[in-house]
Amino acid sequence: MNLEQFKKKMKKIPDTPGVYFFLDTSKKVLYIGKATSLRDRMRSYFSPDLIDTRGPLITSMIERASSVDWRETDSVLEALILEANLIKTHKPKHNTDLKDDKSWNYVVITKEDFPRVLLVRGKNLEQDYPAKVRLHTFGPFPHGMQLKEALKIIRKIFPYRDMCIPAPELLAAGKNPKPCFNRQVGLCPGVCSGEVSKLEYRKIINRIAMLFRGKKKELLKNLEQAMKLAAKQEKFEEAAKLRSQVFALGHIRDVSLIKDEYRSPSLGFGGISSNRIEAYDVAHLAGSSHVGVMVVVEGGEAQKSEYRKFRLRSAKPGDDPGSLREILSRRLAHDEWPMPRLIAVDGSTAQINTAESVLREYSMSIPVVGVVKDEKHRPRDIKGDRAVISGRERDILLANSEAHRFAIGYHRSDRSKQMGLG
Repeated sequence: MNLEQFKKKMKKIPDTPGVYFFLDTSKKVLYIGKATSLRDRMRSYFSPDLIDTRGPLITSMIERASSVDWRETDSVLEALILEANLIKTHKPKHNTDLKDDKSWNYVVITKEDFPRVLLVRGKNLEQDYPAKVRLHTFGPFPHGMQLKEALKIIRKIFPYRDMCIPAPELLAAGKNPKPCFNRQVGLCPGVCSGEVSKLEYRKIINRIAMLFRGKKKELLKNLEQAMKLAAKQEKFEEAAKLRSQVFALGHIRDVSLIKDEYRSPSLGFGGISSNRIEAYDVAHLAGSSHVGVMVVVEGGEAQKSEYRKFRLRSAKPGDDPGSLREILSRRLAHDEWPMPRLIAVDGSTAQINTAESVLREYSMSIPVVGVVKDEKHRPRDIKGDRAVISGRERDILLANSEAHRFAIGYHRSDRSKQMGLG
């Protein structure tokens, strides 16, 4: 599809959430994606620096495409669900090329008296939840982090069980039923405390399943009928709860599913946290205890609960670019973690080029900067796009310093364990 054809089509593409398709000459679906703004996202595929921002797989897909199409949705949540259902139906080649089966995510509803609703990684699906224990399976979902946020939204509308033990099982074991934490905060309907019957709970599960099948209109009709019946039977508390669910489903757009989505054509990757900086560093001694770390600085503060450790498997000690490549590749496989606005590496051109190369392989465009040190390991410069660095110098240096400190601490701890000292 050439640029002129796309420009003509652009006038019709709405600035709304939805799902878009790239089609080949025979109208076969090549690629499916979702967007907060269909117009902005689809425009990003026709930027001059496409190969740098999206990588060779997406670029080759655009070259093969002869047309584009889309479906609008009322919310980003519905776009997320529709995208998964369409990927399952069409199995587009360029979606599967970008992500192996084990990296997909699924929503599993278990086959129990009081079913659980769970987010399961593709690599664990068959082993942990074989078909015989699944009542429903929805997916694959490409974006684990966004699916996690979507489940939070759905759970506020339709509270469900994920971990607690149902009251009948507790009673059978001679234990007293009591509300779990999620019941106390309104995210469980009282499965654990005996406040909801098996029949009432199955209605909740059926409604969640309808939502994941993309049947929101049918679901709304179902809820409105149930609300009118409850009111007629003078079950006013139940009617009020159903009315709240109808309202919540009609106002999903007001809930922020994706915290920040880049609108610039050269930064067209969704699900990126607005001011998150990630920094990486490596430590080893004479080839032993070869480790790496990731640290996070957000809003000018170190987010220590989000630090991550990596024991390096394939990179050789002393090969800093190779070590960075392994760490970053393993980190990017975790798309359930929030993506950063900026990546800081320890070093200069070689390290920056390595990080950018890995990002291209994952079809991501996240700015990378390098912190250059003097002979006493003190920062003397920050390499990278000056427009990106400006105003973030303090946070970049904090992230780099934290990465060095955390890497050394992890290395010492790991080495002590290897030597039997800890």
